[in-house]
Amino acid sequence: MRRVFCAFILVGLFLGTIRNLCDLAQAESRGQGASEQKYIKVRVKRKPADKDWTLRDTRTIELLEGEGFQPHAEKIRWSRYGGRLGRKAEAKGYFYPKKVAERWWLVDPDGNLFINVGVCSVRMGRSEISRKPAKERFGTPEKWAEFSTELLAEYGFNGTGGWSDSDLLRAVPHRLAYTLSWSFMGAFGRSKRLVRQEPGHLGYPDRCILVFHPDFEKFCDGYARQLAATKDDPWLIGHFSDNELPVVSDMLDRSLRLDANNPDLRYGYEAAKKWLNKRKGKEAGLKDITDADRQAFLGYAFDRYYQVTTNAIRKYDSNHLCLGSRLHGRALRMPHMLKAAGKYLDVIAVNYYGAWGPDAGRMAMWGRESGRPFMITEFYAKGHDSGLPNNTGAGWLVPTQKDRGRFYQHFTMGLLESKWCVGWHWFKYRDNNPEDLSTDPSNRDSNKGIVNYQHKPYLMLLEDMRKLNKQVYALIDYFGSK
Repeated sequence: MRRVFCAFILVGLFLGTIRNLCDLAQAESRGQGASEQKYIKVRVKRKPADKDWTLRDTRTIELLEGEGFQPHAEKIRWSRYGGRLGRKAEAKGYFYPKKVAERWWLVDPDGNLFINVGVCSVRMGRSEISRKPAKERFGTPEKWAEFSTELLAEYGFNGTGGWSDSDLLRAVPHRLAYTLSWSFMGAFGRSKRLVRQEPGHLGYPDRCILVFHPDFEKFCDGYARQLAATKDDPWLIGHFSDNELPVVSDMLDRSLRLDANNPDLRYGYEAAKKWLNKRKGKEAGLKDITDADRQAFLGYAFDRYYQVTTNAIRKYDSNHLCLGSRLHGRALRMPHMLKAAGKYLDVIAVNYYGAWGPDAGRMAMWGRESGRPFMITEFYAKGHDSGLPNNTGAGWLVPTQKDRGRFYQHFTMGLLESKWCVGWHWFKYRDNNPEDLSTDPSNRDSNKGIVNYQHKPYLMLLEDMRKLNKQVYALIDYFGSK
């Protein structure tokens, strides 16, 4: 009986494999008639444990060519920063945002219109076990930096995103534009011993940031002094103030439940109580709070956060962009959050997960409510063929590196159709090293990189990335003409 049962299971697995292969073959065949089909189908899962793959409509460069797009990258020359030569604005010596004919751009230091096409976390690794493969392959950190920047440039990237080894990368012959990641609120929370590491970001007391603490403003002023070291570097695009701060719709309720006897938490409680009493009367309490109150208080709290951090940044570096705290999740659906960010930031940084392609309506809302352009600072897909478990992280799971490239093209073409988007950063440069347990829980075992954790490039992924990256300015022309 046991043998029969095992045979039954094996037959089921075999038939399931055949069925999945047929689905993939049908999706491939749809892509062959590019002039007749707007999409191919790519198989997708959220997690490896999910039972079934689902099929997602996916656009590629080849399909777009069948609809009339004419690649002409050879006719569009790039500036030394990766901007578009021949499309000029005022040269200010540093990057800045500008709206030209209803579309937002960055302008490079020489005055060329620029879209930032970058990769996050271009670094050797923080721990010794993480850095070991790079040392074995390249010998010195300088050789690693040269290899990494040359690889990025070869495949059409013109910048590096957050958490990169910027000191090393600034010293290479072929420089790339870059951003810097800071932790104003996170470092302040650590100084008070009030934060803890959670998957992907820091955790705060009952998810309430410490923005009303009287020491916060002074701390930010001292913390921001280190930004002066790069204030004159034209290759620097700008500064992220924090990463993924908690944005909860009931921050007002949570603040009113903070321990008023705690010397560090009582300021959050007192600020919330004072705000609610001013809005609804001295007798108002938790039972009187409405959703409108919650949204307004959230905007009030983050207005203070952006005001304090942006003032500190601009005091010590007035040349480069303020990019904010990398909004994510529910914050991207909250107009009050976007309005608060737009009052102070130059560009809104967005970590965008949970969508196979960017939502046009949502992107328009970000721009409309903030009045500022945006940059996607995290998105990715993981390949089932990488040999890694792929259990951690928020990105999609797809069968192959080719499918990762298809996702990249599909997602970024959607971004280029938005007149508010000034660039994106793929997350990330290198796969998680499964042997390195010093990382946060969201970065342990997954295929997120354009190179594996031994620094071998995923060439099939990179080739599809290059096809898109080299056509960025041509694609903007094409979408703008439709």
